Amino acid sequence: MRYVKNAAASFLMLAWSAMGLAQTAGGPAGVDALRVEYLENPLGIGELHPRLSWQLHSSARGVAQGAYQIRVARDEASLRAGKDLVWDSGKVASSQSIQQSYAGPALQSRQRYFWQVKVWDAQGADLGWSDAAHWEMGLLSPAEWSANWIASGIASDPSVTGQPPVLRRDFKLKGPVQSARLYATAHGMYELFLNGARVGDAVLAPGWTSYNHRLQYFTYDVTDRLKGGANAIGVYLGNGWYRGVVGFTGSRNHYGDQLALLLQLEVVYQDGSREIIASDDAWKSSTGPILMSEIYDGETYDARLERSGWSAAGFDAHDWVAVKRVTASKDVLVAPQSPPMRRHEEFSPKKIFKTPAGDTVIDFGQNLVGWVRLKVSGAAGSTVTLRHAEVLDKGGNFYTDNLRTAQQSIRYTLKGSGVETYEPHFTFQGFRYVAVSGFPGKLTPASLTAVAIYTDMAPTAEFATSKPLINQLEHNIQWGQKGNFLDVPTDCPQRDERLGWTGDAQVFSPTAAFNMDVAAFFTKWMKDVAADQMASGSVPFVVPDVLSSPSRPAPAGGERGTGGAAGWADAATIIPWNMYLAYGDTRILEAQYSSMQRWVDYEQSRAGADDIWKGDFHFGDWLDFFSTAKNTRFGSTSTDLIATAYFARSTDILQRAAKILGKDQDAARYAESLGKIKTAFQKQFVAADGTVGEGTQTAYVLALDFDLVPAALQAAAAGKLAQDVRERGHLTTGFLGTPHLLTVLSRFGFTKEAYLLLNREEFPSWLYPVKQGATTIWERWDGLKPDGSFENKDMNSFNHYAYGAVGDWMYQVLGGINIDPAAPGYKHVLIQPQPGGGFTHASASHISPYGRIATSWKVNGRNLELEVVIPANSSATVRLPRIAPSAVTESGHTLASGSGIMAVTAQGADTLVEIGSGRYVFSYPTDVLHAG
Repeated sequence: MRYVKNAAASFLMLAWSAMGLAQTAGGPAGVDALRVEYLENPLGIGELHPRLSWQLHSSARGVAQGAYQIRVARDEASLRAGKDLVWDSGKVASSQSIQQSYAGPALQSRQRYFWQVKVWDAQGADLGWSDAAHWEMGLLSPAEWSANWIASGIASDPSVTGQPPVLRRDFKLKGPVQSARLYATAHGMYELFLNGARVGDAVLAPGWTSYNHRLQYFTYDVTDRLKGGANAIGVYLGNGWYRGVVGFTGSRNHYGDQLALLLQLEVVYQDGSREIIASDDAWKSSTGPILMSEIYDGETYDARLERSGWSAAGFDAHDWVAVKRVTASKDVLVAPQSPPMRRHEEFSPKKIFKTPAGDTVIDFGQNLVGWVRLKVSGAAGSTVTLRHAEVLDKGGNFYTDNLRTAQQSIRYTLKGSGVETYEPHFTFQGFRYVAVSGFPGKLTPASLTAVAIYTDMAPTAEFATSKPLINQLEHNIQWGQKGNFLDVPTDCPQRDERLGWTGDAQVFSPTAAFNMDVAAFFTKWMKDVAADQMASGSVPFVVPDVLSSPSRPAPAGGERGTGGAAGWADAATIIPWNMYLAYGDTRILEAQYSSMQRWVDYEQSRAGADDIWKGDFHFGDWLDFFSTAKNTRFGSTSTDLIATAYFARSTDILQRAAKILGKDQDAARYAESLGKIKTAFQKQFVAADGTVGEGTQTAYVLALDFDLVPAALQAAAAGKLAQDVRERGHLTTGFLGTPHLLTVLSRFGFTKEAYLLLNREEFPSWLYPVKQGATTIWERWDGLKPDGSFENKDMNSFNHYAYGAVGDWMYQVLGGINIDPAAPGYKHVLIQPQPGGGFTHASASHISPYGRIATSWKVNGRNLELEVVIPANSSATVRLPRIAPSAVTESGHTLASGSGIMAVTAQGADTLVEIGSGRYVFSYPTDVLHAG
C-alpha cells in the first residue's frame, strides 16, 4: 500500500493550522482532516466497511457537531454535483465525527471512491461541505491475482548463503496510459524499480507479519512512471525476516527457505482497454551487487557488480536465466492496515574522533535506528567498512559486546567512478556511533549521514517543562518509540533479537498512543497476535512468533514454554482496550474479541477452581531494581501474585469490552468471574493491615491499580507504598511495576512522592541515564553503572522503551491531559494537572482524533496560570486542585461569566469547571504548589 508522501508531517501541520484558527477571533467554522481508517487518501485498502473521520475547526468557544452527512461517488465531478452517488448517508443527527462506517453498496476491487462530509453544528447552522478526499480499494479476493509466485532460476540459488537475487522483465505498452497500479509482495523483502527508478518510498517492504497467516501486499500508483512502447521492471529480493537469521538462537528459515516474488502491474489505457503485466515465466533472474544483506549482520555491497540500466528497457540480459514458478499460497495476502516504514530524520556527524584503541569513530549525537548514507570517491576495489554501536566504554573505545552475535556492519566496495552514494537495502542498525575503516581520502561530516527509519506514524505530542533533564527524558521516550516501532513493536533494535515482545508493547501502549498516531500500527499488529495465538489460547512471548515456529521443535513444557507469561500475553486484552480508550475505536475490540476471550479462558484454565494462577513460568517483574543483586531477571515480586493480578485485569477488560459490544451474557459471566478472582486475590495476597504480598512496590501498585485491594484497606496499602518510597528514596520496580508506580501514588494522594521519584537523578531512576548522556531509554536501570562499567553484556540494550511508560504519567499529571473512559477518543477530556515537584511551568499537547488538546501552566508572580485548549466537537472537565471557585478567574473574569463555561462546581477542596471547545486561561493563587 502506498500513502501520500510525508502524510504524517502533513497531518501534524494541518492539525497545528487548525489550532491556529481556533485561537484567532472571528474565524469561520469548517470541516477538514478527512481520514479513512486513520489514513489520508489511502491507496489499496482491504477494509470492506472503512471508517470515515473528520475534524471541525472554529475560533469560537463551545463549537460542537449536531449532525453530519456523508456522500460517496466514483468520481469527483459526481461528488461535487451530488449526482450518481454510490452512497449518501443523509442527514444523521450525531455528534460523532470519528469512526463512522461506510454503509453503502459493496465496495469493488481497484475502485477509487471520492467522499466528503457536511456538518451542522449543535445549533443547526450549516458549516458546508468539506473538500473532497478519496480512498482506493486493493485486490479483495485471491482470485484477482493472476500473477504467479516466481523465484530465481539460478541452479544453485546463491541467496541461500546470503547473496540476494535480482529479477527483471521487459514489456511493451500499446499506447498512452490513463492509470496504472502495481501490486507487489514477496517471500523476503523487496525493492522495486520501474524504468530505472525506484518505486515508492517504503523501506523493508512488505514488513513483518505472521507470514503463514497474513502476508501484506503494497499498492503503488505508477501511472507517471510508464510510457508507450518499451518499459522494464526490476526487483531486488532480500532474506529479511522471512528467511534470514531471526531471534537469539541463530536459526533461520523460519517461514521458508526460498525467496519469491508476486507482482501484478495493471494498466488502463486511455481508450479504456486494460492489460496486466505479472510475475510469470517471462521474467529473468541473476545476481547483483548485494553480496549479503541480513537484519542483524548488515550488508556487503560491491558496486563493481552493478549493471547499468538493469531495470530499464533495452538492457542486454542475454546472460540472465529464466525464473522458475514456485507453489505458494495467495489466500494469506492482505492489504496493509498500518503505514509502511519510511525514512525520517537525518543526522550529520556531531564529532569525528580517534579512540584510544585507534578506531576512527563518528558520533551522530542520537541513538537511532536505520542506517548510514555513504558518500565516497576512490579507486575501484577499495572497501569502506562501517561498524555500528550504541555506546563507548569508560575508556572511550568503541563498544559492541552488548550486540552479542549481531555484526551490524556495512562493507561497501567502490566501483571507482566519481562520487558514489550508497544506502543499505535489507538491513537496519541501532546505533549512535559508527566506526569507519578503509575510507579513501579525508573523512568529513559530509561523508556520512545517519538516516532514521520507522513506521510512518504521525507525531501527536509535544511536552516541555522548566526542567531540562525532564525534557530530555521525554525526548528519550519518543526516540525509544521511533527506534522500536518498525512494523512491529520490537524490544530492542541492535542486538541479535529485535523481536515483538508482547510485554514491552503492552506496558508502553498508552504512552505510545500519546506520542504518535499508533492506531493503525497496533490494529495491524494485534491481528498478528491473534493469528499466532496458540490452540489453547496461550499467547506467544513474541509476535510474530519465531520462538515457537513450526520449523522448530517446541521446548520442554510445550506451549507454555513459549507463551502464556502474565503481563506479556495480556497484551491480547490490554492493548485493544488502550486503543479503544485513546481512539474511541470499538472495531479493534470487535476484531480482537475472540482472541481476548481465548486468552482469558486460558488464564482461567491455568488458575483452576481456586482462581489463583500459580506454578507456571512467568517473566515476573522483569529486571526490577533487585534483579542484579539477587542474580535474577525475574524480579522480587511473587510471580503467582503477578499472574493472578493480570488474570483479574484481563478479565475486567474483557467484561468491559463485552458490555460495549452488547455481549451482555459474556459481560455478566466475566463480571462474576472477576468478583471471584478479586476475592481469591485478597484472601491469598492482602493482609489485614493492608500489606500486599511481599510488600514490594510492584505488589502494591498492581493490586491498587487493578482495584484488587478491598476499599477499606486501600488507604493503608497506598500509605505503605508511599512509606517505602520515602524510606528508600527510589523506585524498586521492573517492567511490570514501573508503568503503574507514579500513577498509583498520585491516585491515592501521594503526588509528592511521585515527584520525588521522577526528579531523582541517581541510580535507580529515570534521570540517571539522562545524566549519563542517554538519548533513548535503557533496558536496565544501571545499563551503564556509576563506575563506568557495563551491566551484563548478554542483556544490556541502550534503546529499550519499556521504562519510557512513565511518559503516560508525565502527560496526565504534569501536563494534565487525561482520557475520560466514559467518552473515549478524547470526545470528553479530563484536564487535571497537579503542579508540584519544583516545576515552575509545564506544557503538553496531544493531537486527538478531534484535534489538538493543549495545556500550559506556569507560575506568574503570586498566581498560577493554566491555559487550556480544547478542539471543536470536544469538551472537558478542568479540575483545579485545592482551590475554591471564588479564588479562580478565567481570562480575567469570574468563572460564572466566561463564555463557553458550562458549569462550575466545588468537589471537596477542588474546583471543577465544565468547558466546551476553545481556549481558556485560568488564574489562581500559587498556594496550590506547596501541597505538591
